[in-house]
Amino acid sequence: MAKLLALVVLALVAISMLQIPAMAVGHPNKNGYGPGSLKNSQCPSQCSRRCGQTQYHKPCMFFCQKCCKKCLCVPPGYYGNKNVCPCYNNWKTKEGGPKCP
Repeated sequence: MAKLLALVVLALVAISMLQIPAMAVGHPNKNGYGPGSLKNSQCPSQCSRRCGQTQYHKPCMFFCQKCCKKCLCVPPGYYGNKNVCPCYNNWKTKEGGPKCP
């Protein structure tokens, strides 16, 4: 009986550990933005939207796509709104500046 109880407790612990990574990923908000809201294949079009009004289009696209592939998220709009994508917002350069446009 004790072995059965120990096995059940062990199984419950294992199941709870499997669920933790799924919760850590995050979910898109109601507008479709947020961590994990994109697939890699969507990054070029979302970065074209994000970088569409900048005079520094090439570097913006390079860094936006790099950030998108890591974070699977691009904030809405042409500028700002980075709080919607924490990974995108918190990734910094060696100097401490923002990495993602």
